[in-house]
Amino acid sequence: MSKPLHSSVKPSLIVRSLQPENQETPIQFINGDTIDPNLFYRRNHFSYPLLTSSNYWLPINGSVEIPRLFSMQEILNIPSKMIKLVLECSGDKRGLFEPKVFGEQWQKGAISQGYWKGVPLRALLELTGIKKGAKEVVVEGFDYGKRTDSDQVYSFSRSLPLDKALHPDTIIAYEYNNQPIPLKHGFPLRLIVPQWYAMASVKWIKQIRVIESEFQGPFQVIDYVYYPNRENNIDTLPVTTINVNSTIQKPLDREVLTTGFHFINGIAWTGNGVIIKVEVSTDGGKSWSDAKITNQKKGNYEWISWTFEWPALEKGEYTIMTKATDSFNRTQPASPFWNRKGYGYNSVDKIKIKIE
Repeated sequence: MSKPLHSSVKPSLIVRSLQPENQETPIQFINGDTIDPNLFYRRNHFSYPLLTSSNYWLPINGSVEIPRLFSMQEILNIPSKMIKLVLECSGDKRGLFEPKVFGEQWQKGAISQGYWKGVPLRALLELTGIKKGAKEVVVEGFDYGKRTDSDQVYSFSRSLPLDKALHPDTIIAYEYNNQPIPLKHGFPLRLIVPQWYAMASVKWIKQIRVIESEFQGPFQVIDYVYYPNRENNIDTLPVTTINVNSTIQKPLDREVLTTGFHFINGIAWTGNGVIIKVEVSTDGGKSWSDAKITNQKKGNYEWISWTFEWPALEKGEYTIMTKATDSFNRTQPASPFWNRKGYGYNSVDKIKIKIE
């Protein structure tokens, strides 16, 4: 069997950059299905803003019938809902692309999961009213700074089409795992958008604006866009829904094991639908077997855990691979959809193991 982690040793975040702070979850050492805030991955474009909830107000303006300024107390008094869901950075696994791409070289830990509590965005928009002709809802964060491609100062802002903004599970969250959202994850208010990559879940909300056109901010039309061609911008697509994906958590890549029976464990997730099957290959993809899904009853927005018992009875080197299939019959591809900025990597996961 694989060696257990010594009880006195605790995992920590894996640093990718310090300014701005970008750190990934040690996903290979996560056993539960909720992530402690201290181990939740951190993705930033700029420095952290300094905010307090005592003097916090949320403006909603633009193409609305009655512009409003909501106090925190007003927001807390609106009926809330709690949603358990995956938040995955669209650059998760970027470091695995071949040919290599520029950007934070995330491995497999730019993904975390937990319980978010807040009020539906639609409840706030119903209180302001939406004018006829409204097309998108722009959410602006308090984080700001200069981009590498411009001397201009920008805040991090993203838009949602009206139907996604009005989805009953798109919420303005104020708690994570039954505690106020930590500063580094969006305190005091964070947008939570199920099914989409986490760039849509804007942190440290400064204001919400309803517009009658397509938002043209740089984090909408320059970043978080699939550029499938190296030399031009033909056939670009916006980054939205999370791709079907899986990750092997144990054993570790390049781990040396003894002959015997070993459990291969991991997680799998998707944007739309649910995971219905996870397959494992221990011979580099020549043959595949079904893994056991250990928590199929989970909700629509969560990852599932899976396990596979492997009789490793012969010494040698092995390539272990996994692929997940969701309820829309989407399966992880053998090769990822290469794109210039390195978004949405979801090729079959693989590790190499040596049996001695």
